[in-house]
Amino acid sequence: MATARRFEVDEARIVGGVRGGVTLGSPIALVIQNRDHANWVAEMTPEREGFAPKPVTRLRPGHADLAGALKYGHSDVRNVLERSSARETTSRVAAGGVARKLLGRFGIRVLSFTQSIGTVDAGHDRVDPASVAEEAIESSPVRCPDPEASAEMVRAIDGAAERGDTLGGTFRVIATGLPPGLGSHVHWDRKLDGRLAQAILSINAVKGVEFGAGFEGSSRPGSEFHDEITYTGSAFAHLSNRAGGLTGGTTNGEPIDLRAAIKPISTMKKPMRSVDLVTKEKVEAHYERSDICIVPAAGVIGEAMVALVLAEAFLEKFGGDSIGEIERNHRSYLEQVGLRIRD
Repeated sequence: MATARRFEVDEARIVGGVRGGVTLGSPIALVIQNRDHANWVAEMTPEREGFAPKPVTRLRPGHADLAGALKYGHSDVRNVLERSSARETTSRVAAGGVARKLLGRFGIRVLSFTQSIGTVDAGHDRVDPASVAEEAIESSPVRCPDPEASAEMVRAIDGAAERGDTLGGTFRVIATGLPPGLGSHVHWDRKLDGRLAQAILSINAVKGVEFGAGFEGSSRPGSEFHDEITYTGSAFAHLSNRAGGLTGGTTNGEPIDLRAAIKPISTMKKPMRSVDLVTKEKVEAHYERSDICIVPAAGVIGEAMVALVLAEAFLEKFGGDSIGEIERNHRSYLEQVGLRIRD
């Protein structure tokens, strides 16, 4: 099987904000070592003396190369490609891990999985977000819990690798255990779907995001889209979740269900036609080491970003100066809206 993603085992080291396994209230500082740094010391040195770079001037279609070079006046595209690299998302995943710990304390679970790669789509009907197991996701080389679709995705990646091409796809992020009322239907900048969309779209190569039925749902009549409401005798609920867990910019008590679209990687072994930034001559695009498909890895980043946004919204609603205070606020609210209190 061709490599679907590079396996780079990173370890986050806590250097501040935690003592004896408990947070102190001060900022949590995490350090992640870039093991490839040693190979780039000469090329990326801050020193002027002896600096002899190998300029990158061949622009890659679909990458930040051209726009970034024009914006900042660079003549060496490496100044753009290094900063626009998805390596920066490592810190997001580390911070997202901290957010997940907080959310988990209150019964909130966030997970992601690959729904499609290229034309291979597991589909909404083949994976049940409410019952999908993390073991099924992580046991797949492409993080797709449907075994048949997973095998087809692997074959699609192998085919693209043989052609020197790349593939995009979609990933889904599911968040369960959320109480209704996180976010706002009053303040435009606090609408939770808007904040989640911005966070997901900030991930490298993401070109679209939808909640619940999303784009497909826009073609349905209202009678086949809106989630009917019921009352169980103790709490309100919905008979479906086409809204993806969000109405009016707030959580409605159902799981958040979003899907993001990832474009194919712009760096390819079979380069596309381009232009040299300096000479303006026609050239083949620059090739920098890359994967064939980043959808499985992007899902992990999406999961972290959703956790960060939800943790922020959760603290806005229930925040206090200690976990005990947050728990009291959370418990009181659940009693108010008639939800079962989680032990």
